[in-house]
Amino acid sequence: MAILLKDSGNGGEEISSDGSVLDLEEQEKPISEALSDPPGWTTRKKHFVVFVGLLTLFNSVFDSTIPSGGIRFITASLDVHDEIQQVLPTSVFLVGYVMGPLAFGPMSEVYGRRIVIIGTFILFTIFTLACAVAPNWPALIIFRTLCGIFASSPIAVTGGLFADVYRSPIARGRTMALLTAITTAGPQFAPAIAGFIGTLGWRWIFWISLILAGTTLIPVLFLPETRQLTREHKNTKPTKSTRVKAFTRPLYMMLCEPIITFTCLYLSYASAIFFMYFEAYPLIFQGIYNMTDGIAGLAFLPIALGALLGLLISLSYDTYLQRAKSRHAPWSTIEEYQRLPLACLGGLLYILALFWLAWTASPSTHWIVPMLAGISFGTAYFLIFVALMNYMVDAYHDVAGGSGADVWTVGDCVGV
Repeated sequence: MAILLKDSGNGGEEISSDGSVLDLEEQEKPISEALSDPPGWTTRKKHFVVFVGLLTLFNSVFDSTIPSGGIRFITASLDVHDEIQQVLPTSVFLVGYVMGPLAFGPMSEVYGRRIVIIGTFILFTIFTLACAVAPNWPALIIFRTLCGIFASSPIAVTGGLFADVYRSPIARGRTMALLTAITTAGPQFAPAIAGFIGTLGWRWIFWISLILAGTTLIPVLFLPETRQLTREHKNTKPTKSTRVKAFTRPLYMMLCEPIITFTCLYLSYASAIFFMYFEAYPLIFQGIYNMTDGIAGLAFLPIALGALLGLLISLSYDTYLQRAKSRHAPWSTIEEYQRLPLACLGGLLYILALFWLAWTASPSTHWIVPMLAGISFGTAYFLIFVALMNYMVDAYHDVAGGSGADVWTVGDCVGV
């Protein structure tokens, strides 16, 4: 199944009998208009924007959980014995996740995506370096908080970045599926890597993050501006009223838009459980099954496999939906049916995954049984997020940065 990301610029499109998207307008656009209008950019340029956005997002979510796999090495070297404090490297990162989107989402709407992503990613790289050379525990906690703040920028901005270059709901939905797959699967690799690399010294846990960030910074510097208003008025300073409106919009939307309000509440619950897994898995697989740090980190990989399964389900449903539209099926024109059925399926799988893990994690049950619950969990988490995030971007396309900021702020606040 191919992931088609071709977009028609002005939204003109036709669905063929096999469910693929036929472009009707992009070839007819004048070259000058295509160069100035992000939805009219070449496919290669759009794919580069998606590639950079996903790279920055992977750095963000990977770094959020990497201490959890090597926390024993960190606390032993820095002489920290309080079990409550051992969750701080991950928790304070999430505190940064709460603080950052409230600023970076609106900033990207006013000043553009490029300057926000590049500026924050450079600072994220600097503070990742600071974590690697931190002299003591308090310094590490401060640097992790700052890392979390600047790592939240891709979380808040990437959805708007993709909405800028893809006007077609089909292409935009598929890019959001890739975004959600990275968000779900990315954090699962970090604990295993940290568990094995931590044997070389705890600082290597953050050196790995720094190497990844430094490599990513190269293509990030070449990211083009996608925010059309910023491109058209790049020499015009935003007025005070424009800035105030942009920075207060996320709070207003969260309080006054029912779609945003209830989506935030539900996703915050899902996010809280997602991050709780990174504290619960060591208790289960190291505490009950006596696994080493590295082997216990591998227990997270079924969640990543579940995210991949969720991606396949999402793309299959998208193909089914487009074929239904080509047949003019009445249900296919209802907005809720285009996105939300996946969330309904994800909600059921989420409940199944939680009961599965809770009932089977015991010394009398083989370790593979609770570990396989991660497949259901990863699939559920992916489907819930991709469905609801796409639904919100469809509903609030022009202020995607603000709606995205609301979701991640509330979700990570509960996760902390």
